[in-house]
Amino acid sequence: MLFSRGLYRIARTSLNRSRLLYPLQSQSPELLQSFQFRSPIGSSQKVSGFRVIYSCVSSALANVGQQVQRQSNSVAEEPLDPFSLVADELSILANRLRSMVVAEVPKLASAAEYFFKLGVEGKRFRPTVLLLMATAIDAPISRTPPDTSLDTLSTELRLRQQSIAEITEMIHVASLLHDDVLDDAETRRGIGSLNFVMGNKLAVLAGDFLLSRACVALASLKNTEVVSLLATVVEHLVTGETMQMTTTSDQRCSMEYYMQKTYYKTASLISNSCKAIALLAGQTSEVAMLAYEYGKNLGLAFQLIDDVLDFTGTSASLGKGSLSDIRHGIVTAPILFAIEEFPELRAVVDEGFENPYNVDLALHYLGKSRGIQRTRELAIKHANLASDAIDSLPVTDDEHVLRSRRALVELTQRVITRRK
Repeated sequence: MLFSRGLYRIARTSLNRSRLLYPLQSQSPELLQSFQFRSPIGSSQKVSGFRVIYSCVSSALANVGQQVQRQSNSVAEEPLDPFSLVADELSILANRLRSMVVAEVPKLASAAEYFFKLGVEGKRFRPTVLLLMATAIDAPISRTPPDTSLDTLSTELRLRQQSIAEITEMIHVASLLHDDVLDDAETRRGIGSLNFVMGNKLAVLAGDFLLSRACVALASLKNTEVVSLLATVVEHLVTGETMQMTTTSDQRCSMEYYMQKTYYKTASLISNSCKAIALLAGQTSEVAMLAYEYGKNLGLAFQLIDDVLDFTGTSASLGKGSLSDIRHGIVTAPILFAIEEFPELRAVVDEGFENPYNVDLALHYLGKSRGIQRTRELAIKHANLASDAIDSLPVTDDEHVLRSRRALVELTQRVITRRK
């Protein structure tokens, strides 16, 4: 049985790798050359063209072919929608969030619940990840308190983990409200941004109110390590936004600086929340770090694709204006990669993008470069690292646990292939 489980894990890992790398074949031949990028907050990994792709695909096909014969009814063969696995819980969380953001002052209540109303909640990506992670690490722990029902413990733990998902979503929405004020955004999730509809002051206060509600919920968990983790997240959000607003010329054109800022602004929240899920479950430090690594790399991949979509998407598909970053003078990965190919673009970046001509010129250089393609490559690299973290979790035969792990791996694929 252990040998069979080992084959299954090898086959699944190989197949996930080949599926994530396969999009590279549809790009230009240059993309199939060796690519290596060293992230300041992650280990390096090489992608070496056809040889790696052919090896991964061949290995995956051989192993999966054998596995299908042995386990034709295995959970690994079922179609999977990560969001549907936790749909019932997401509905409960949505209702609870709406009740948590009720305020005594009607105007503040309207502002605070603006993005929690039915129809504009978004996909609840982060709560979905956290609920799946809670199940994915749900392996037996060798310490059962005396005179306590395991079912009761399991229910109580799940409620506490759901609370982490709620807190994470409130922190996330609060950061969106504050970001929209700083960016003078007019749309968010396909509707008018709160600052555009109700004004900057109320949008800032609504964000502060959500953070205060998140702090109250966090304190109720009575876990100092988890409180410290999520308090650090809020610090990171502020640090990342400050890094974006106050940069020197060299920092604006530094990939290392950009990746660190991206971790603070986007990946810190999901990575530390995943770690908090593991800590609440009493998991080992190794499992907690694997949960953290998954969240970190998923978050980085998510933002890298966001940066691509800012250039390739439409306002309708994104729910906000396209070319938003560059028009606000924010330099992202596609432009940074383009600068490596066309150093003359650096002068345009240094001059700024207040002049529409400079925006057009930057887009001209970007179109001639492999900036978009290399950014996608980098996103795939981090998606692979996230998938690796899930495949490194302790071996289990529990089908519910395995299904959630597959769903987390599936999310890495959806992140890099999304169009909005």
